[in-house]
Amino acid sequence: MNVIPKRVMNLSHLVRQAARRYGQEIAFVWGDSTWTWAELDRRIDAMASALAERGVAKGDRVLVQSKNCNQMFESMFACFRLGAVWVPTNFRQTPGEVAYLASASGASVMICQHDFPEHAAAVREAVPDLRLVISIGPSAFGDDYEALVERHLGESVAVAPVEHDDPCWFFFTSGTTGRPKAAILTHGQLAFVITSHLCDLMPGTTQADASLVVAPLSHGAGVHQLVQTARGVKTVLLTSDRFDADEVWALVERWRITNMFTVPTIVKLLTEHPSVDAHDHSSLRYVIYAGAPMYREDQKHALKKLGKVLVQYFGLGEVTGNITVLPAALHDPEDGDAVKIGTCGFERTGMQVSIQDNAGRELQPDETGEICVCGPAVFAGYYDNPEANAKAFRDGWFRTGDLGHMDEEGFLYITGRASDMYISGGSNVYPREIEEKMLTHPAVAEVAILGVPDRTWGEVGIAVCVLRPDARLDERDLLTWMDGKVSRYKLPKRVFFWDALPKSGYGKITKLAVRAELEARGCLPLEAKGAEVPAQQSTGQ
Repeated sequence: MNVIPKRVMNLSHLVRQAARRYGQEIAFVWGDSTWTWAELDRRIDAMASALAERGVAKGDRVLVQSKNCNQMFESMFACFRLGAVWVPTNFRQTPGEVAYLASASGASVMICQHDFPEHAAAVREAVPDLRLVISIGPSAFGDDYEALVERHLGESVAVAPVEHDDPCWFFFTSGTTGRPKAAILTHGQLAFVITSHLCDLMPGTTQADASLVVAPLSHGAGVHQLVQTARGVKTVLLTSDRFDADEVWALVERWRITNMFTVPTIVKLLTEHPSVDAHDHSSLRYVIYAGAPMYREDQKHALKKLGKVLVQYFGLGEVTGNITVLPAALHDPEDGDAVKIGTCGFERTGMQVSIQDNAGRELQPDETGEICVCGPAVFAGYYDNPEANAKAFRDGWFRTGDLGHMDEEGFLYITGRASDMYISGGSNVYPREIEEKMLTHPAVAEVAILGVPDRTWGEVGIAVCVLRPDARLDERDLLTWMDGKVSRYKLPKRVFFWDALPKSGYGKITKLAVRAELEARGCLPLEAKGAEVPAQQSTGQ
């Protein structure tokens, strides 16, 4: 049977559509500057023309090292328009890390904000045949972005024809278990993701809405803003990369923000900051959080502050967020029989979840196993990494590496990362369960629990806590309070109190960084410290 190539819309056409329908409406806001959809479309055309004149063509990879700004947003669509691949970095990465991304992606062009000359130099060294460096802002290391736009304004290029599986975005994983891998996102896959986001996360979204960006556009926030473009929604940026809760709420009030995408730790910071009560946020309809499950106590507090506007989705970069959704209607500030506490929701439209054991056998409801998924939102594989692809897929299912179970109604509950689980005295321990209980203590603001080697039990838990301002609590009192709330073998052997927990560039608490910090502080290994467990802390199995 002859297979007919499946041509799809080039995603850059989203901007063209918005410019045709809402040309003089505000598309983008950054500080005191605004751009209409017509202006944005012309600027994207100009940058695409500049890149094409310098030899950039379909399939070329364009590395982008930048903080959030209008040029970074434009660069995505300029690449798409040429059929090139957008390769954004986390701007907080080191020059060496970014140089690795350039090499691993096969980048031939770099767009680099002028704040990062060391990164540009490192990439030039790692990629000797790098053809072009463009600087966002004045610099000595590349062609000036704005000068190129000015020179080519009014020009246009033919929009590259694309098929469903043509790559448009290399979405780098965080690399918490090794080197980052480039997940290949495609035009056809992302078109489905956009549709699913509008269907499941933000129903009823129109050009009358406004979206605030409080996370780097290089990852989940970039996907979220791609969705906003599809509906002609204006995008509003914070004025700097420094997170300022007061500025967030001031912008929500000024621009009548209706949706934002963030992570649970940022929702927590925003709703616990005094400025949440000083500004009008009644315009908010959807506060979408992802990246990690939200602890129940934080959920309840945020709902009481904002109303029922929280929407959770679970997904990885490889599935571009499209695994489950817990809509606003199913978030409740009070516990009750009808509230499914701890769930991350049900399967997204067009997606299927399977809980599997190590052999790939599907498990029964309420049995814990690996969360696997299939559907149109699953990525096309890792770029130039057959070994990673072989590990990530089994019988057509993408293996997320997360553990969890589904109930009889199809609601998913995440137990934790497979790498987070530890075995103490022969019993599996899932840190998230203990973390949830510990966070109900009125003095505890944040907690991370991880397993560490132990001569007696094989592994035991270590908890690192951050207390609320002016709260006082010690290890013995906390563990005494926890006794009876979870099985004794699940109680951490030690509790440490820090001023803050290490977080990723996207605001997530990373267990790898917590473990490294424990070692740096001399807290590990436990045997080396000769630590004795008080009677109340016994981890008897």
